[in-house]
Amino acid sequence: MTSGLLAVSYIGASILFILSLGGLSHQETARRGNVYGIIGMAIAIVATAMTGNVTNYAVLIPAVTVGGILGVTIALRVEMTQMPQLVAMLNSMVGLAAVLVAIASHLNPSFELTRAELIILDVEIYLSVLIGIVTFTGSVVAFAKLQALISGRPLLLPGRNWLNLLVAVALLWLAYEFLLAGNGAVPGPSLLGPISQNPALLPLGSFGLLLILVVIVLGGLLGIHFVLAIGGADMPVVVSVLNSYSGWAAAATGFMLGNDLLIVTGALVGSSGAILSYIMCRAMNRNFVSVILGGFGTEGGTITAGIDGEAVATTHEETADLLANAKNVIIVPGYGMAVAQAQNAVSDVVEKLRAGGTNVRFGIHPVAGRLPGHMNVLLADAKVPYDIVLEMDDINEDFPETDAVLVIGANDIVNPGAAEDPNSPIAGMPILEVWNARTVVVLKRSMATGYAGVENPLFFKENSRMLFGDAKESVQTVLSHLTN
Repeated sequence: MTSGLLAVSYIGASILFILSLGGLSHQETARRGNVYGIIGMAIAIVATAMTGNVTNYAVLIPAVTVGGILGVTIALRVEMTQMPQLVAMLNSMVGLAAVLVAIASHLNPSFELTRAELIILDVEIYLSVLIGIVTFTGSVVAFAKLQALISGRPLLLPGRNWLNLLVAVALLWLAYEFLLAGNGAVPGPSLLGPISQNPALLPLGSFGLLLILVVIVLGGLLGIHFVLAIGGADMPVVVSVLNSYSGWAAAATGFMLGNDLLIVTGALVGSSGAILSYIMCRAMNRNFVSVILGGFGTEGGTITAGIDGEAVATTHEETADLLANAKNVIIVPGYGMAVAQAQNAVSDVVEKLRAGGTNVRFGIHPVAGRLPGHMNVLLADAKVPYDIVLEMDDINEDFPETDAVLVIGANDIVNPGAAEDPNSPIAGMPILEVWNARTVVVLKRSMATGYAGVENPLFFKENSRMLFGDAKESVQTVLSHLTN
């Protein structure tokens, strides 16, 4: 493929990626956005494979085939409730790829370089390794937390912030040493002293490669500690941040390889992930630094206590009667709906109520679930109409005119303490003000707190009722009473 045709292909793929992001920002156009992204990636792969730099098709074709089969298999088998884990796993693969490509570029630079160009290449290699390994290890830990393979509680080591600072200083020092090493050459003045003067005695025979391996170890530990120190309440932000990291790792790799499309693609992913992280932090009334410092949220909390009032349980029959006599209903889904896989049963209830003339809508909090847009994806999969799924800011003012609210597996995002208790750990966090409705029915398995580990006064308000049990079974039973 000529350089002109390659440039045109890359421009076309870049435009499709931009259109893909634009489409994914709205439920109505999300499917189209996915199609744009698929076409753009197909063009990028074919165009790159046909350049003169690629010659070993005996390796490339089997690798692409195996990777494609694995990707399709995973996509077909993964449950919608496991999408956060899938995103974390894919982020880790991007990070690992950046590290491996950086090591390969260090060991075998494919073009002659001047001194200045060599320094630039070394900076790109170092950044690819550092960002890539933090993304890889952090995403692996995030996957383990989301999959409940390890505890969701934050790991708060003594002096953890000083440890992070110490590692950061060590990484800056290693960057200095790596640039002095000159891509494997013996450095001049070095902070390491005698060790750097005898690179031939090093186990791997390359001072630069040894530094890369040290960066991998320290950066890997930093990524692990970064995610371990963050509690379950902040996991949506963590996934978004790691997604941003994977984009910047790809962009650094693009600069290293001189690939314009990879630079553009990485920048798009990195910047969009950063913007989404900001939106998530604002939705939780937290700043990015406080999230990174960690320590907020538990894996499920404890039984509520110390709040005046008494929680009143209700029955499926009473809930069905409430819905049948209501003119306006708002449903607030949370991660509990995802775990119970109740979205299809909820969709059936909505269809039944709307057929009877009831105005039914959904209120979605930006951090509901474990992934930005998690609830929207589940509801779309259950064929819930897009136009009745509203964001928090668009529906909050409607609660006073609402007859009944169903809170399905949500907790922290409907906690009145955020608005009424200035001493609450989640004080100031924007929430769905469901208690302003005439009646609120909360579907939960127990009285346990949510991932923030904060007691919820909503359960004890006079207009609240608790419907205990599995969300899917409860909704199906309510539907049976509505039908009868």
